[in-house]
Amino acid sequence: MALLFSDEEFQQAWSELDEPQLDGGWELYSKGTCLYEYKVFGSLASCAPDLCADVYMDLNYRKQWDSYVKELNEKDYGGQKAIYWEVKYPLPLSNRDYVYVRERRDLDVGGREIWVVLAKSWSVPQYYKQSLAMESDCSGSTKVFMNYFDNPGGMIPTWLVNWAAKTGVPAFLTDMKKACSNYSSYCKNNK
Repeated sequence: MALLFSDEEFQQAWSELDEPQLDGGWELYSKGTCLYEYKVFGSLASCAPDLCADVYMDLNYRKQWDSYVKELNEKDYGGQKAIYWEVKYPLPLSNRDYVYVRERRDLDVGGREIWVVLAKSWSVPQYYKQSLAMESDCSGSTKVFMNYFDNPGGMIPTWLVNWAAKTGVPAFLTDMKKACSNYSSYCKNNK
């Protein structure tokens, strides 16, 4: 498989693990287009970073633990393997379809092991990108930094987009921690 992302993109993705450029656990940034970029920073206690990366990359398992997944699978789009994800949105919103490519690299940065996953839209929608970086905090937990940009499309009021972000974005860390704790059992039962 051809590399989809440059070394520089991977370096940039983990650069905020040490000093996140945000206030609190997450923050919204207006892009001057009424669209938002989301940042998440937190710690997943008792979850090793390699386990977090495996959980994040396992599409079949994601269907088990992520309540926003309606459909999620890898498909071939004109010779390029990409992921199709139908995300369940709460009423009165319609579900959204995403097609994206992603790449994972396990990096050694000056003796530090850092796991990075990058994703970007493929065909439609045209405005989706994401980076996720994970590193051990040396106490059995994982530091996590995620940055993503999304255009939900349609005539959605800004207040409703903000509400969805304020409930869904922080819940991701809680859901991911629970998924990590159950991953070993899932793998034993599905191999």
